[in-house]
Order: sequence, then C-alpha cells, then structure tokens
Amino acid sequence: MTLTRTRVAAALGVLVVLATGVAVPAFASDAQHREAAALTGTAMIDRPKGDDITFTFDARLDAKDKADPGKARGTIKFSHSMENPKWGGSAEARVDCLLTGGKVATVSAVVTKADGGLKESVGKRVGLTVHDTGKQDRFGYSWAMVGIPNDLPDDMPKCVSAAPFEKTRPGSGTFHVR
Repeated sequence: MTLTRTRVAAALGVLVVLATGVAVPAFASDAQHREAAALTGTAMIDRPKGDDITFTFDARLDAKDKADPGKARGTIKFSHSMENPKWGGSAEARVDCLLTGGKVATVSAVVTKADGGLKESVGKRVGLTVHDTGKQDRFGYSWAMVGIPNDLPDDMPKCVSAAPFEKTRPGSGTFHVR
C-alpha cells in the first residue's frame, strides 16, 4: 500500500492528538506552520498608457516572529517609467517589516539597488500597502518615501505607508496577502 502525503499527515495528526491531547490540522501545509504572514506576487499599477509602474513582492514573516513584524524578510522590486516627460528607473529593496490584517498588508523595505531616476533612493526606506481583493487589487505608496522630490526627509519609520488609493492594471498580475 502506498502512503500519500495526506494520509501520512492525517496519521501524524492523530498521533499528536493521542500523545498530547492537542488537535493539529491534518491537512495544513508546511508553509502555514513556518510563516505567520506573507505578501507575494507581481502586478502593474493601473495608469494611463506611457506611465508604467510594476511591483514584485516576496515578503514573509516567520510564525516564530509574529510578535515582531520587524523580523520580516524578503525583497521588493519595482520599476517606474514614463514617456512624457521621459523618465524611468528600477529598484530592489530588502524587506524590514511586514504587517497583515485580513487581506491587507503593509510592508517596508530599504532600497539596496537602483538605477535611472531612482538611483538616489539607495539606502532609503519605502513603504507600501496592498489590499488583496482577489481581482483588481488596491495599492498604496508614496514616491515621497524615497525622497522624491529631493527636498523631503531621507527616511521614514518601518511599516509606514499610504492607504491603498490606486488599483492594479487588469490582466497584469495579482498580489497575494496571507
């Protein structure tokens, strides 16, 4: 007889209940036990043609760290290009905080690499908010968070962002909040 992963998990769950008296969900994935929160996915912000903004999230908070969202890990990649005026750049940032509530996540990260119009953002913190609606997600951010325009402060606190005031472009991808 071949044992499937589901049967093994169910058998182990029964053994845990018998040994400890504590029920364990038999079909829960390993990731659910390791992560308390996550924000993942790629999508474009719904802007007029010629103004393209794309974000990619891979932010995670381990279950053992759920009391300290500042222990989140991962990366955020973003690019912004405009045709008129001609401007653009891309950046990558190291996640330093992740908070989730229901289908809403706020994440902050420090920019580690950047080019073009975003190269002055290296070393600065960005904050972003996602509302995972299951269809056309909502999204909040502020370019001011990376000091654009240049007369704004260079830094901001962890896990601070704007309300999700924009939507993702239909068909461009989706974000997932856990």
